Amino acid sequence: MTASKILAISGSLRADSHNTQLLRAAQKFNPGGLEIEIYEGLREIPPYDLDLDTPERRSDAVNELRRRVTEADGVLIATPEFNYSIPGVLKNAIDWLSTDWTRSEGVPLRRKPTAILGAGPGAFGTVRAQLALRQIFVCVDADVVVKPEVHVFNSYERFDAAGNLVDEATIELLQGLLGALKVKIDAV
Repeated sequence: MTASKILAISGSLRADSHNTQLLRAAQKFNPGGLEIEIYEGLREIPPYDLDLDTPERRSDAVNELRRRVTEADGVLIATPEFNYSIPGVLKNAIDWLSTDWTRSEGVPLRRKPTAILGAGPGAFGTVRAQLALRQIFVCVDADVVVKPEVHVFNSYERFDAAGNLVDEATIELLQGLLGALKVKIDAV
């Protein structure tokens, strides 16, 4: 049986982001059956512009992201929390992934099995950001994993100095989320 292809997107542009490290941990602690690739082009995605939202007018970076999400069996998004919500760069990418004005190519995120997680330094982790992201995915019609929720609070305590996830409870939740994503993919 071939592994399901997962495109993992960190909503943080910071190189040492705990959310990017969380995606690396997903690769390391993958319970099996998933091939997780981390997307590294979020910085190149231009601001959403309806005037440019056709296959011919979109930037190469946007067309590449749309292609990769379309070809993936599932999506894994790790979001930090900014001002009680998701970062603008992540929302911007989702805007580019949620349209098909030509009605010819399909909406990359529509019915796409998707899992959400996040890490933050505070006591609430990314609870509010994940709630905001779930609301966006209702409109987009992504097929979101509901449980388990992975809110990594006090994230600086969960990673070692080298950026490795070392908290056993978080590793267990992460593996549960990946397993639930695999079940959702297999049901398609």
